[in-house]
Amino acid sequence: MSANPLLRILGGPRSANHLRRWINLWPPFLGAGIRITRIASDMKSLDVEMKLRFWNANYVGTHFGGSLFAMTDAFYMLMLMHHLGRDYIVWDKAATIRYKKQGRGRVRAEFRLTDAQIGDVRQKLKTLPRYEPVFVVEVKDESGRVIAEVEKLLHVRKRADGRDELRSGGGTQPAVLRRSQG
Repeated sequence: MSANPLLRILGGPRSANHLRRWINLWPPFLGAGIRITRIASDMKSLDVEMKLRFWNANYVGTHFGGSLFAMTDAFYMLMLMHHLGRDYIVWDKAATIRYKKQGRGRVRAEFRLTDAQIGDVRQKLKTLPRYEPVFVVEVKDESGRVIAEVEKLLHVRKRADGRDELRSGGGTQPAVLRRSQG
């Protein structure tokens, strides 16, 4: 079982269906109308959808861009964490979204992770201290037209001594330089 309390609450590695149920009840997704419709038991594929409702529409009656962006958040990170295991730290580092068309009706995003992608990450981390793979996901409307394209940049590294460096104070958060007042 994962040491991360959030992952324990969300079901951790126990069951993909348990994870799906809990994420679908997670307040930010529930409030936006985002839901996982399918998650493979091997955590290599996951489908998300969002219906257009008055509470997730913008002022011109199409999908709010923030909700479209939110529906792509964290899934590649969770999938990769599941496959790499506890000896690795995986973070979402950055993301960009390119809106292509207005989103109306039901929109969908499909997340796919291949054995080759997982193997590539493991291979790179044999020689590099960290690796930052990029994953691309398309948000499509009901007719299959791409309405947005999202690039997700992940940060992956091995844990030092099998522990999370953040607990011991040696994390990768950027240092803030301040002028001395004096």
